[in-house]
Amino acid sequence: MSDNKRILIGKIVAPQGIRGEVRVQSFADKAQDFQKLDIVSERFARGEFKFVRVVPNSNVVIAKIHGIDDRNAAEMLRGTELYIERDALPALADDEFYQADLIGFDVVRNGNKIGIVSCFQNYGAGDIIEMDNGDMVSFVGADVDMATKTIYVR
Repeated sequence: MSDNKRILIGKIVAPQGIRGEVRVQSFADKAQDFQKLDIVSERFARGEFKFVRVVPNSNVVIAKIHGIDDRNAAEMLRGTELYIERDALPALADDEFYQADLIGFDVVRNGNKIGIVSCFQNYGAGDIIEMDNGDMVSFVGADVDMATKTIYVR
């Protein structure tokens, strides 16, 4: 498992309205999960992030940050990454994992190592593994072997 103490859970992508609310792209399983998470960031103090609502049928969360009271201030937060502490995540079953735990795993296709996981991306059509060599490959349908730290892709 990764030694990461914080897990990226979302990113502020735009202001929302004129009262300082922000649109957050959620990386959580369900965007509604944001209402029960303790969000931390480099740009604001713990407890200042408040969940407002979820945009229906999307992974977008509307949030309010203490002290951000107008659109211009909200615009300055664009690109801010939002985290939760690793210890706040629920325990997993033996056959489950968090993507953050897969960073550094070997990626194998047809018996050949094609790279090492550096991060995951999702542009709307499913998760994509980004490797250390800059190549990307679909994570959909991949098999993960936690014991050997290997991901087998098609």
